[in-house]
Amino acid sequence: MDLAEILPMLVAQVNAVRKGVSADVLVIDNDAEASAAEIAADLDPNIVRYVVEPRAGIAAARNRALDESESRDVLVFIDDDERPSEAWLARLLETWRAHDVAAVTGPVISIVDGPVDPWLAAGGIFDRLHRSTTPTGADVASAATNNLLLDLNRVRRHGLRFADDLGLSGGEDTLFTRRLVAKGERIVWCGEAAVVEKVRPERVSRRWMLMRAFSYGTIDCRVARELAPDVAGRLMARLRCLGNGIARIGYGAARAGLGLVTASKRRQALGAQTSMRGVGLVLGALGYTHQRYRARRG
Repeated sequence: MDLAEILPMLVAQVNAVRKGVSADVLVIDNDAEASAAEIAADLDPNIVRYVVEPRAGIAAARNRALDESESRDVLVFIDDDERPSEAWLARLLETWRAHDVAAVTGPVISIVDGPVDPWLAAGGIFDRLHRSTTPTGADVASAATNNLLLDLNRVRRHGLRFADDLGLSGGEDTLFTRRLVAKGERIVWCGEAAVVEKVRPERVSRRWMLMRAFSYGTIDCRVARELAPDVAGRLMARLRCLGNGIARIGYGAARAGLGLVTASKRRQALGAQTSMRGVGLVLGALGYTHQRYRARRG
């Protein structure tokens, strides 16, 4: 089980930084049946805190983490299907102290066990290259919570919470961190604080890849609407998403078509992803939200 593997790693990371500071590992079990209780019970209760958040949805779990950390200065998020690199926590803390910022995020490296469909590999679905050249200390506009340090004093100052209504669709972390930046705070990159994601077998498929691209499109539009200052701004956000979505559908279809003619799997995969993200943008402009995490528990 993922949690049984990652918890001892996190305990070791915490022990490495505990000199002079108070630190522990907080496990939020997003399952009303407390399915992870036995795993957490096997570890030192002075280091590992275990709580159950019975409300379904990743946003509810994230908010519970905020609530359980009321007396803390810093909260660091990592998902149970990831593994921290050596000195990951120390590097995040060093970057936070050096730059005096509201948040620090780092790379996620995806690892797939077994063969990968050449079509998926050509599309770079697991490469995560969009910030590969970003230097440590550089500002970023948003971040995911699978590798994120938050300065809780700054978060509390702005009264920020994760949007509960995005708990089953995803995007709650994008909206949260973009709101943090909109308040005048900074998020910086730490290239040395990487985590390794063990890709679940069900995600190594063309259908999953295309549905993820579609979901990102709906999330992009939802976040744009939420960040708009008023009704007129939300209308403009919808119109921009609609126009952008239509353009992406056309461009993606043309690129995929060219890929078929030239037998280029890369063009086919990237074109299909672009088109599906465009479809998501169009439907997002019309108010649709894709429930990515409906079937996921824990």
